[in-house]
Amino acid sequence: MNESLHPAASHNLPSFITAPGETDVLMVAVALILVASVLMFGILFFRLHSLPERLAHRGHKLQLEIVAVLCLISLFTHMHIFWIAGLLLALIDIPDFGTPLNRIAGSAEKIAGMRPGEGADEVPPETGAANKQAGEAAEVPPETHAGIRKDDGAAAAPAKPEIAPARQKELSHV
Repeated sequence: MNESLHPAASHNLPSFITAPGETDVLMVAVALILVASVLMFGILFFRLHSLPERLAHRGHKLQLEIVAVLCLISLFTHMHIFWIAGLLLALIDIPDFGTPLNRIAGSAEKIAGMRPGEGADEVPPETGAANKQAGEAAEVPPETHAGIRKDDGAAAAPAKPEIAPARQKELSHV
């Protein structure tokens, strides 16, 4: 290396200065450290942003989708309040009201003699008031009033109501 030095250059050069045409080891090492640190910072950033979603998924929370959306909104808008809201939702255990209500509905259908889930298909879309407005007035026999016959004074067992056929949806919007 001393042969190619300029006569005005110092003869005690530091070790990180390379000769012309050779590989700069210090620059390569710094480039590798920079790339590794940027990748590690990115991984840490994304893992931190997905922390509420992972907490909700691990706890089998009902609000998992809401927490995931809040984390994505926070990631793209850089508004940290969404991340905090997602973290709070992930940590709170919201009670499940749907399962007990579905079990109650299934038991009521079983008592009524229907298969579970069958009653939802047979519910008429209109109420009694709407039927009267449409000209479908229900006829009451003259001898009965509110289930009581005039001749014996005892209450008769209510008859099983007929279920109106389900109306098909109009396809005018298609």
